[in-house]
Amino acid sequence: MVPTTMKHFLATLCLLGSLVHASTQCTVSASEFQLEGDYLIGGLFDIHHDSAPVHHDRPEAIDCSSTKLIDSNYRKFELMRFSVEEINNSTNLLPNVSLGYEIFDHCSDTQNFPGVLDLISVNGLIQPWSEPHKNLSKLVAVVGPFTSPQALTVAPLFMMNLIPMVSYGAASSVFSRKQNFPSFLRTVHPNKDVIDVIVNIILHFNWRWVAFLNIDDDYGNDGRDLFIRKIKDTEICLAYTKGLNNNTDYSKVFKRIGTLKIPIIIVFAPEWTAKPLIRSAIQLNVTKKVWIAGDAWSLNKDLPKEKGIKNIGTVLGVSEPVVTIPGFSDFIYSSKRQMHCENAGQQMFCNQVCNCSNLNVEDVIAADPSFSFPVYSAVYAIAHALHNVLQCGTGTCNDKITGYPYMVLAELKKSNFTLLNQSIQFDENGDPKFGSYSIVFWNHSGDAEEIGTHTFHPTINFFINSSKIQWYMKGVPTSLCSRECPAGYAKKQDGIHKCCFSCEICQNGTYVNITEDPYKCIYCKETEWSAEGSTSCNLRVVEYVPFKDSGAILIMVGAWVLVGLTLATSVLFAINYNTPVVRSAGGPMCFLILGCISLCSLSVFFYFDKPTVSFCILRFLPFILFYTVCLVCFVVRSFQIVCIFKIAAKFPKLHSWWMKYHGQWLIITVAFVTQMLLLIIAYSNEPVKPYNETFSYSDKIILHCGINLKASSGSVFLLLSLCSLCFIFSYTGKDLPKNYNEAKAITFCLLVLILTWIIFATVHVLYHGKYIQTFNALAVLFSLYSFLLWYFLPKCYIIIFQPHKNTQQYFQGLIQNYTKTTSL
Repeated sequence: MVPTTMKHFLATLCLLGSLVHASTQCTVSASEFQLEGDYLIGGLFDIHHDSAPVHHDRPEAIDCSSTKLIDSNYRKFELMRFSVEEINNSTNLLPNVSLGYEIFDHCSDTQNFPGVLDLISVNGLIQPWSEPHKNLSKLVAVVGPFTSPQALTVAPLFMMNLIPMVSYGAASSVFSRKQNFPSFLRTVHPNKDVIDVIVNIILHFNWRWVAFLNIDDDYGNDGRDLFIRKIKDTEICLAYTKGLNNNTDYSKVFKRIGTLKIPIIIVFAPEWTAKPLIRSAIQLNVTKKVWIAGDAWSLNKDLPKEKGIKNIGTVLGVSEPVVTIPGFSDFIYSSKRQMHCENAGQQMFCNQVCNCSNLNVEDVIAADPSFSFPVYSAVYAIAHALHNVLQCGTGTCNDKITGYPYMVLAELKKSNFTLLNQSIQFDENGDPKFGSYSIVFWNHSGDAEEIGTHTFHPTINFFINSSKIQWYMKGVPTSLCSRECPAGYAKKQDGIHKCCFSCEICQNGTYVNITEDPYKCIYCKETEWSAEGSTSCNLRVVEYVPFKDSGAILIMVGAWVLVGLTLATSVLFAINYNTPVVRSAGGPMCFLILGCISLCSLSVFFYFDKPTVSFCILRFLPFILFYTVCLVCFVVRSFQIVCIFKIAAKFPKLHSWWMKYHGQWLIITVAFVTQMLLLIIAYSNEPVKPYNETFSYSDKIILHCGINLKASSGSVFLLLSLCSLCFIFSYTGKDLPKNYNEAKAITFCLLVLILTWIIFATVHVLYHGKYIQTFNALAVLFSLYSFLLWYFLPKCYIIIFQPHKNTQQYFQGLIQNYTKTTSL
C-alpha cells in the first residue's frame, strides 16, 4: 500500500528539477496528458529518453522533461490522444460512453514508478487482488510502454489485477509466456518475426558471414538469441556479436569487424543506440559494408541525411509498414495551436510535462512513423473490447454493466474487427495475427524506399525487388568466410564456424552431394563407382565370362576331350585288364582314378556364365572331392610300389597284413569319407555363394564365387597332405627299374600339378579381372590332364605299340634283375 502523502512526495521529487528553469520552460498543458471520461486508459510513452542514467545514493524519481526529447515518440503520444478523441467522437463505437486517458512520460525503465503507481492506485491506496465490486479506479487498460525493458519492469504491477497491457513496441519473446504475463498483449510483432525477415534477407542475397550488434538489454539480447537459433540449420555463420551500451568503444568493435573481414552488419537496437553507432562508423571511416537495420530505427529521419552516410556502404532495413491514419495531421495542427507556455507552479503530476515548444507541426508529422499503427490499433482494440463488455448496440450501451479490467482482458483476447483494412486479432499468446513488414533501402536521396515485403497472414510471403537497390559497389556484395569449393570437393571445417573451411577432393569411390551434406564425401554403393572429384556415382559394369566366350568354349571342349580320353583309356584298360601293364598301373584302381578324373572335369563347366549358388557349389565340390580320391589312389599306389620292392623284403609281416586286409581300399575309403565330412562342415558353416568383387576395379563388378578359406581349411589341408605324401612315396621309388618305374611317372605328374598351381597363384596375384575364372578352369583342366597324359598315356602306348613289353615274362625279368642288384 502506498499512502497519499508518499505519492505526493514522489511527485514533488519529480518536479524539483523543473522548478529551476520555471521562468523559461515551455510545457504542454496537463490536459494533453489527462482527459476525464467514464473509463480511463493509461498511457506510457517515452516522450523523452534518459540516455545516460545517473547513479543515485538514495531512491529518487526521474524528471523526464529534463532528458532528451524523441520526436518520433512524441508523435506516438499524440497518436494515442488522437485515437481516444476519434473514438469519443464516434457514434458506432462506445456510444454514450466517454473514454479518458492518463498518460505519463515513461523515459526510464527503472525510475518511472510514480506514474505507474498512480495508475493502479485508488485514493492513494494500492489494493492487489481486490474483488471487482470494491472501490477501484476507472482504469480498464494500459497502452504501452514502448521498450521491452520498460515493459518487463512495470508489467508485474498490472498483471496482479489482470489489468490489460497492450504494448505497441515491446517485442521481447518473454511476453508470449502467458503464465508470467497473463494480461499482456501487443500490437507489434515479436522479435521472432523481425529476425525471420532479417534471416530471409541474408539468405536471399546468399550472404554467409555476418556480425550482429544489439543493444545490451532484454530486447537486444532476445533478438540475438533468436537469430542464433534461427541460423542454426542454415549456412549463415555469426562471425561476431556485441552488446552495445553507453560505454561501448566503437573503435574496438569496428576494428574487430575489420579483422574478421565481415561485410554484413546487423544492428538490432533502438534509434538512440543506433545513432551513435552509425555516426561512429562515419567518423572512423568504416566503408564497404551492408547494414541491416531492425524495425526500431530503419525509418529514422536523421541518419539517412547525415554527412558521409553514403561512405559506410548500403543500408537495408526491416520496418513497420507506413500506414496513413486519416485525420491525424489535422489533429496535430489543431493540438499545436492550443500549446502555450506555463509557469512551473501549475499543478501537474510527475512526468506529465513536456519541453516540446521547439517541435513544430511539420516536425511531428514528418517524424519517424514507425509503430504508429500499433499505437492506433492498441487503443482501438481496448475500445472494441470495452464496447463488447458494455454490450453496446446501435446508439447506446448497457449502463447497468460496469466494466472491469479482467472483463476487458477477456474480450481483448477475442478481438476480431477491421481497422484501416486490417483484421485486428490476437493469438493465444497475445501476439498480433495481423500486420506485415516492409523491407526498405536508404536511397541516395536520404529516404527509406520500400523494396520488398514480408507478410505473415494468411500465409507467409517474402519478396524483394533487388533492382531498386543501389549497392555501394557494382553488383551484389558477397559475404563469405571461405570461397565455395569446386565441384567434387568436400568442405573441411576450420575452427568453430561452418562457413570457414578448406576444400578436399573426394577420392575414387566417393562423391559429394552439396544439397545433402557438403562437408562429407559419401561412399558409393557397392554397385556404383566414381572417379576422383565426383558429385555423383555411376553404375559399375558387371563382368563375368559367359559360355559364349571363345576361351570358355576352348576349355569346355578340352574338358569334353578329357572325358573322351578317360573313357577310351578305361575301355582299353578293360580289354587288357589282365595284362601286366594294367595290373602294374593299379588294376581296378585305374578305373577309379579315371572315373574320378571324369567327374572332376564337371567343375570346369561351372566356371563360366553368371554365378549362382548351385554354380558355386558345383565349381568347387566335384573337383575337391574326387581329386582327393585321385590323390589318395596315387598315394596308395606309390606306397605299394615302395612296399613291393623295398618293404616286402625287410617287413614281410607288414606286407602280408596289407595284402590280407586290402589296406589300399581302406585308406581310399577313409580319405574319401573324411573329405566329404570336411566339405559338409565347411558348407554348413559358410556356404559357397556368389559375391561381387569391387576392390580391384573402381568401375567394374567382377562376379565371383566366394569361398571362405578358414572354413575350407580342413579340405585344403587334406589335399596338400595327400599331395605331399604322394610326392614323398613316389620320390622314394625313383631308383626302381626303368621300364617298371611307376613312381617316376607319378613324381612327374605331381611336378606338373605343382607347377600349374604356382603359375595360377602368380596370375591370381597380378590379375583380378573376369578372366581369372578362365585361368582357374584352365588350372583345373591341366591338373586333370597331368595324370591322364603323364601316367595313363604311356601305359596306353605300351599296350598299343609295344605289346612285347606287356608280357608276364618281361616283367618277371625286370623284377629278377632289380632283386639281384639290390642284394649285392
